[in-house]
Amino acid sequence: MMSKVLLEIKNIHARVAENPEKKILRGLNLTIREGEIHAIMGPNGSGKSTLAGVLTGNPNFEVTEGEIIYKGKNLLELAPEGRAHLGIFLSFQYPKEIPGVTMANFMRTALNEKRKAEGKEPISAVNFLKLMDEKRKLVQMDKKLMSRAVNEGFSGGEKKKNEIFQMAMLDPTLTILDETDSGLDIDALRIVAEGVNKLHTPEKACIVITHYQRLLDYIKPQFVHILRKGQIVETGDAQLALKLEKEGYGWLEEEQDK
Repeated sequence: MMSKVLLEIKNIHARVAENPEKKILRGLNLTIREGEIHAIMGPNGSGKSTLAGVLTGNPNFEVTEGEIIYKGKNLLELAPEGRAHLGIFLSFQYPKEIPGVTMANFMRTALNEKRKAEGKEPISAVNFLKLMDEKRKLVQMDKKLMSRAVNEGFSGGEKKKNEIFQMAMLDPTLTILDETDSGLDIDALRIVAEGVNKLHTPEKACIVITHYQRLLDYIKPQFVHILRKGQIVETGDAQLALKLEKEGYGWLEEEQDK
């Protein structure tokens, strides 16, 4: 039995909001079903991070055409926080520091806002601490980091683990990993990937945006898409990522430019 469609992107065109002449996405189409993991690959400037921004409502990008349906709702009508409350989570390539706000306070506020949107009571202090302890162990985060300001003084690997910890706490339905593997050594990469895999269920989906095959050795996609000039120009399985690793994008550009 085929699983239910979770996300449907139809003919999306998008540009930089402050520079309307800079068009990035040019008629992108993509359908994602529950339980699926999709990898998005492509050369620099092809629109990978723009796609992540459009899905999460980043105001730096303006959608000029097309529609995005998520859980049966028009995603483009929702503010970023509304999308997050519906279960969309973005793991940033370059996580920001938030001085003066501890990890524990940040996560409890975020979790309670999500619970409020779902019509639930705020989580109790005891249950929150229990949940936080369980999820930080999942990504092997040091307990001391929970009392530190968000990402302040964290190493690159700790920041990426923190992104997956936040994902574990918020329990999203659609996770977007925007080059989460960037700058990670092999041990941190394995820990982050294992965390993502443990959190994946048949009801959830994941979009993995990456330049490198190595992440896909740990997070196994059913579909690999190549983005070029704002469109998906090639779709395949994991073998497509291996081909890119071996041959680069030259063969694709020659093929597409014929």
